[in-house]
Amino acid sequence: MFCPVCKIVMMNIEYEKIELDYCARCKGVWFDSNEVELLFNIMEIKNHGLSFAELMNKVDKTIPEKKHRCPLCKRTMSKVKIGDSPQIVIDICTMGDGLWFDGGEAVQLIKSTSHDNQKQGENAEQRVIKFLGEVFRI
Repeated sequence: MFCPVCKIVMMNIEYEKIELDYCARCKGVWFDSNEVELLFNIMEIKNHGLSFAELMNKVDKTIPEKKHRCPLCKRTMSKVKIGDSPQIVIDICTMGDGLWFDGGEAVQLIKSTSHDNQKQGENAEQRVIKFLGEVFRI
């Protein structure tokens, strides 16, 4: 699969039922439509409305960022704002293929979600850091 930003072949990284496509150049991450939910389930973090169906309802055509093409269907993706503080703008394939996170956005989302999840406390953050470290060999 080719990176929608750099147009180079992305690395395929598998971890606990999650298969991520990662661009080593721009640090972007592609999640197939069900993988964000799988990630939150594995880490026992509430997803805060981040199911693919819920995100499809939040498409915002007014966001001025450059639009990327889906690495699977090649159609232009739409933009969605997620999170509260700070908000993150990600790309979503309206054909249902998946989500594109520019470099650093996936880490930012997971960290902010784990901080918001009161009952998980420090354990959630530690799981996020461990997961990211193992996936990206940090």
